[in-house]
Amino acid sequence: MARIELPEQGTPWAEVSARMDALGAGDVKWRDGKAAVYVFNAGPEIEQVQKEAYAKFASENGLGPAAFPSLKQMEAEVVGFGLGLLHGDEACVGNMTSGGTDSILMAVKAARDHARKVRGLTGPLNLVLPRSAHPAFDKACAVMEIEVRRTPLKDLLADPAAMEAVIDGQTIMIVGSAPCFPYGLIDPIEALAELALRRGVWLHVDACVGGYIAPFVRMNGAAIPPFDFEVEGVSSISADLHKYGYCAKGASTVFFRSEDLRAHMILEVGDWPAGKMVTPTLAGTRPGGAIAAAWAVMNVLGALGYRAKHGEVTEARQVIQAGVQAQGWHLLGDPTLGILAFTRDDVNPFAVLKKLYERGWVTSAVTEPAGLHLMLSPVHKAVADHYLADLDWATTAARGDGGKPAEARYGG
Repeated sequence: MARIELPEQGTPWAEVSARMDALGAGDVKWRDGKAAVYVFNAGPEIEQVQKEAYAKFASENGLGPAAFPSLKQMEAEVVGFGLGLLHGDEACVGNMTSGGTDSILMAVKAARDHARKVRGLTGPLNLVLPRSAHPAFDKACAVMEIEVRRTPLKDLLADPAAMEAVIDGQTIMIVGSAPCFPYGLIDPIEALAELALRRGVWLHVDACVGGYIAPFVRMNGAAIPPFDFEVEGVSSISADLHKYGYCAKGASTVFFRSEDLRAHMILEVGDWPAGKMVTPTLAGTRPGGAIAAAWAVMNVLGALGYRAKHGEVTEARQVIQAGVQAQGWHLLGDPTLGILAFTRDDVNPFAVLKKLYERGWVTSAVTEPAGLHLMLSPVHKAVADHYLADLDWATTAARGDGGKPAEARYGG
């Protein structure tokens, strides 16, 4: 990486602001609906709420609840909203984190420490999860030196029988997704919960994508299977506020069935000269803006607002779903929320992805099988026909240039 000297003298903000605008000129036009990954666009009104609320508490620090009781109160209410949506009872607890990876890492840490202190496990530990589970679990296990055991899918869903076959006495956790990121499908959480109870292991439900959309889609009349604390056997849940909660980045939540389980997440360090330091999650400093923006957006939208926004998401999905099938693409599974993936055999989907990029679309892909992937926002209802027209063009164009592929990559 090139070494760059800090300017000797500062630059006026007006000039710096203009340079920032110029830097952003080449970014995906997500406000126009051209992104179906990375950004969750609930419209300009909610974007304004995010920014103004974040700015009000941008300098405050969630590390110090005694200094900033406002943030403590807002976090408690946000967590309470989440527990209300996910069938938490009076015993359930939770905290805000910086994102899904943070929430997942803390749940794995809690399960590991619970396994050691309550179950008495020693030596190498392992975590069992389906092939479709998020790589954040691999990150957590890499940090904590836990073996990852991924199992084959059945009809693109977690297969409880395959997972049970690799569970042993050193398994600290099994995982189900609601939904998984690659296909947007909800794993059979009830069957996984029965397995967890029977084998005495911790079940984590990764609802980072679905936690703040599935309850409202169900309210709107869709048949969403049980996936949260209403299912006995679910020990913890992760749910991202900055995804379908439409809150500012980075904001997520991690929930536990009881305080006894959450206690294994808490980090406490007392052996240093500044006194005891206790943090609920890995972070020390916790941006007050993210907490405040989440609280503000949830209060501004309310249940009816979320139902309306998620109604637009599912309408967009249904239009695009019908459109891609009419063009000869095949859906992967039966999506019910905001993600869909689709494939075909007569053209390289990654080549189509590359052609779509030429028209300004930044979307993603799946590799098993090769296909296209969309994670939709309310804005996509208005541009669904535009996307379908460009998809039709891109498919023809990909055939015309010999189907030269692009690499499928999420992040990096």
